[in-house]
Amino acid sequence: MSQISYKDAGVDIDAGNSFVENIKPLVKSTAIPGVLGGIGSFAGAFELPSGYREPVMLAATDGVGTKLKLAIDSGIHNTVGIDLVAMCVNDLICNFGTPSFFLDYYATGKLDVTAATAVVSGIAEGCRQAECALIGGETAEMPGMYHSDDYDLAGFAVGIGEKSELDRSDKVQAGDILIALPSSGLHSNGFSLARKVLFEKMGMKFEDEFEGKPLIETLLTPTRIYVKTFKALKNKIQALAHITGGGIVENFPRVLPEGLRAVITESSIRVLPIFELIGQHVERAEMFRAFNMGVGMILVVKEADVADVLAATDGYVIGHLEEGKREAVLV
Repeated sequence: MSQISYKDAGVDIDAGNSFVENIKPLVKSTAIPGVLGGIGSFAGAFELPSGYREPVMLAATDGVGTKLKLAIDSGIHNTVGIDLVAMCVNDLICNFGTPSFFLDYYATGKLDVTAATAVVSGIAEGCRQAECALIGGETAEMPGMYHSDDYDLAGFAVGIGEKSELDRSDKVQAGDILIALPSSGLHSNGFSLARKVLFEKMGMKFEDEFEGKPLIETLLTPTRIYVKTFKALKNKIQALAHITGGGIVENFPRVLPEGLRAVITESSIRVLPIFELIGQHVERAEMFRAFNMGVGMILVVKEADVADVLAATDGYVIGHLEEGKREAVLV
């Protein structure tokens, strides 16, 4: 009677071990003060930093959405890991949490060691940009759950903040100025709509030239990470909002208290060309609900600090706060 191995069932333990060896130097490259131990244990460990009066742990989790479909279909795997880190740490800083460490979850039907290593190289790069450590993760090979070369990603960022700084709603006031920090592109939101418009409606291909390079390069441009900007300007920021799914109109009100509204001058927004292209077939209001439209993060700044913030960033003024219904309006 023939015997069946785990490999016969679709799970290659040797490939998994090879993958772990590949990523060890990538994980090591993200080490920062506070990391305890190394890869291979049952859990990652990180020492709580000193200097906090009332330290609070903050956590954020996210994925990359259907942007992964473009990475898989194009065979370009080394950028979506940056997106994964960015979507988590950019949320974390909105509650004034400084990212400390990151963990990832990679699930696939059949482990492609080369592709998976490329993905983790992007995760490591994202962690370096965010100045946090990649201290662990999980790779799951699940034949029958995923088709062919498909894989999925999830990420988990943990940081530290002061308890007194978490709630920003009491920091913002009428008269405060809104400064937009540009996005690098679609980031990791709205790709289901973008794919339908570009590839189904317009019949475009990955290799079609757009803005001097293949369209796929524009679409897979990694999400910008704003952690270093936050750290440098923390004392001059009253609040900040990560502009993700739902766009400006649905994300920005999350930082407002009752009785304040954000008035944003639509014409001041530096809309990126990729949004203009997609917008040929999507209503303007829908575009602003589905995409960031070129604004990756919005800072709330006291008028006296505007010049300093503008001088230290590539940001620009897009509006202000005033008394009124708790909402963000485009005028």
